[in-house]
Amino acid sequence: MPVNALDVENVSVNHNGVLAVNKISFSVQEGDLLGIVGPNGAGKTTLFRAILGLQSYQGRIKLFGYEGNQYTSLLSMIGYVPQKVNFEPNFPATVYDVVSMGTLSRKKLAKGAALIQSCGCCWNRIFQTSSKDSEKIEEALKIVGLESFKDRRISELSGGEQQRAFIAKALVKEPLLMILDEPVTGVDMDVQNKFYAVLKKINKENKITIVWSSHDLNAISDLATRIACMNRDLFFHGEKEEFFANKDLLKTYSESAMQLHMHKHDM
Repeated sequence: MPVNALDVENVSVNHNGVLAVNKISFSVQEGDLLGIVGPNGAGKTTLFRAILGLQSYQGRIKLFGYEGNQYTSLLSMIGYVPQKVNFEPNFPATVYDVVSMGTLSRKKLAKGAALIQSCGCCWNRIFQTSSKDSEKIEEALKIVGLESFKDRRISELSGGEQQRAFIAKALVKEPLLMILDEPVTGVDMDVQNKFYAVLKKINKENKITIVWSSHDLNAISDLATRIACMNRDLFFHGEKEEFFANKDLLKTYSESAMQLHMHKHDM
């Protein structure tokens, strides 16, 4: 049976008395690409922060079946790509420097690898022929098409190029799981298409498990294997064909997005 890469069980998050995530439960099997859809303010980023160990929560979250200290030991092996990050014009780091920040120490790799081996997960290493960190960085830059940009300052890149650099930073650690939080918001269609091509490659060829939030239902339909739809509560989790074939679900998604948009303008 496939291993569950992630289990979220009855998870709730409160922000100063406001319920941001309400008793959400779902699982992600190893090798899946789960697309999470929902309006702005639906709690997607908050949920991701809880998974990444950056947000307190009620409920249970497991990585490859592990909780507690063992869960914490695996957190460094999650690749995370946030929404667009803005850099100061004089920020001195090069693209190569930023990607190198994703490399893991031998100690962390050994500890995580031992846990994964024990649970029967098949860790699909991306850089089979690369052993040195410098080789992994070069290969990760090549995967995202930024090898010729490695000596450029990260602040000199376009928004889409910066996002690809963050994907390379996530890839260089050979992640067990990647979490992508609306990573192409505000970038042009050509850059989005390049990003989607990279996403498909690392999921299909490298078998990396991906959890990806997006408002782009066309991209979700094309790339995701399963879909979760949330607006603080979870009101769908299942096969994408079921989601897109259900007019009531699509209407619920559209209405929840519109209601939140109107609510924000009323405030």
